[in-house]
Amino acid sequence: MTLTQRQAIPAEEMWDLNDLFLSDEDWEQARQHVEKEAEKLSLFTEKIGERAENLANALQAREALMEKVVPVITYATLSLSSDGTSSSAQGNASLAQSTQALVQAELAKLEAEIIKLPEAVIEQFQQESEQLQSFHVFLEKLIESKPFSLSSETEEMLASLTPILTNPYSTYLTSKAADMTFPDFIGANGEQKPLSFARFEDQYELSAHTEERRNAFIAFDDTLQQYEHTYAKLYAGEVMKQVTLARLRGYDSVEHMLLHSQQVTPTMYHNQIDIIYKELAPHMQRYAKLKKDVLGLESFGFSDLKAPLDPEFEPPTTYDQAYETIIEALKPLGEAYNHMLMRAKNERWVDRADNIGKATGAFCSSPYGYHPYILLTWKDTMRGAFILAHELGHAGHFYNANDAQPLHATRPSTYCIEAPSTMNELFLGNHLLASTDDPRMKRWVILQFIGTYYHNFVTHLLEGEFQRRVYALAESGTPLTAITLRETKQAVLSGFWGDAVEITERAGRTWMRQPHYYMGLYPYTYSAGLTAATKAYTLYQEQGQPVIDQWLKMLRAGGTLQPLDLFKVAGVDMEKKETIQDAVAYVGSLISDLENSYK
Repeated sequence: MTLTQRQAIPAEEMWDLNDLFLSDEDWEQARQHVEKEAEKLSLFTEKIGERAENLANALQAREALMEKVVPVITYATLSLSSDGTSSSAQGNASLAQSTQALVQAELAKLEAEIIKLPEAVIEQFQQESEQLQSFHVFLEKLIESKPFSLSSETEEMLASLTPILTNPYSTYLTSKAADMTFPDFIGANGEQKPLSFARFEDQYELSAHTEERRNAFIAFDDTLQQYEHTYAKLYAGEVMKQVTLARLRGYDSVEHMLLHSQQVTPTMYHNQIDIIYKELAPHMQRYAKLKKDVLGLESFGFSDLKAPLDPEFEPPTTYDQAYETIIEALKPLGEAYNHMLMRAKNERWVDRADNIGKATGAFCSSPYGYHPYILLTWKDTMRGAFILAHELGHAGHFYNANDAQPLHATRPSTYCIEAPSTMNELFLGNHLLASTDDPRMKRWVILQFIGTYYHNFVTHLLEGEFQRRVYALAESGTPLTAITLRETKQAVLSGFWGDAVEITERAGRTWMRQPHYYMGLYPYTYSAGLTAATKAYTLYQEQGQPVIDQWLKMLRAGGTLQPLDLFKVAGVDMEKKETIQDAVAYVGSLISDLENSYK
């Protein structure tokens, strides 16, 4: 139960960053080279509007620079994520931020020069040059941003201020990983147990022992409370930055600005949050009341929401066994996808260690020109297999997109990002259901499905609703104090859970756990992705392999299409409210199945 230093972790449990750079010294040489190359970019802006060839040369130089920037930034980011207490990783991350700011300033100058060109000239150049036609995605997005662009000097200045503008996020991550320490607490059997962010989220929050779970939550919140005013100030700074930028650029609202970058309409955004918040709530309240009854609890609070319903039944597994199960479950995605999964395991794409300073949660980074990297904390539970399958879904997405598209066209709107990951979870769960006749095992799988929808349709959706309310408060001039943020979070939780869950001040402080608030309107997109995946998997059950073929085509399309058109490639219409309502109804059916399993 002791917390482990990164240096003591076996190599096979850590990702291999040598595939990016063999040493910090090699990385530093590459970083300095990137800065020199960035300074040369301005040479391509001269006479950019005179000939199609000039514009093509400028965009090719931009693409080449970005391909060199990606591994430099990725190496620094992943090093810090794996051990935020490392002084060298902290220093490299700071250097990488400076390099990124320099690059972005040079990119801003180039883009400002392109925006100055009349649209008719850009269209004519594209007709004249095959090379320019390959940049149509980038040019279309640039033209769409033209009404909200500032002067070239202002854009350059804002880009050069990137380290300052992103400071709330980087400060939050550093504080969370390196400064925030938690007291020991009384666990099961009266034992003193050590606590960390990762241990709380990956272990104690899921404990079957009620006293241990609640004690861990109290100890966890006691530490959050010590940082409450500081974190409120950080987040308020982030929000006001976005509000100010939206006003400067002439957007109707901060939502308008953040949704514009996602290529998402306000109607799509509000439908996603409104329908799930209102229509899923009765189903989840049934779930909370069932859990209270089954566990025999006199009261049911926020810290009980993730308590296991059948704690004595946990399918035994190891990392290797879980990985083999995932490979078997994802066979319908084809041989090439299977080959990618094998590479991920054998070539150490996954960092599964549990060490001091490691970032919490799970993510996948997919640097262009290299293989994806996955971070998670493995705990030998089959629930961990769903998390791993989820992140491998992200890996499979960009492994395909990076292979098929140029760098500037690989990433789709964040509205689409979570669909491939949650689709993998659906494959895994249904594979497990089909592989057993044991009623208890089937109930366990249903619980995992509910866990997936809870994560995306509850946890992140409620974060999205919290964000929506916070931005509305900020634009109305309401100061975002620690009390305001806590009470807003409490109100969101209470409005959803009703009288099924006791929501206290401690629950209100849980907004402090989420780094996604510093990433624009990201949290609600988890629900959009799972909505699309639910529909696509339903279509697969009805139509078979043709749906998979279209799904893989969508993955390879990367960012070449807007989100609605991209999902339509896979046969999913996200403009229809019924698509969201059908997904909510499916969650309701899972909870009904769970209720019936206890009768």
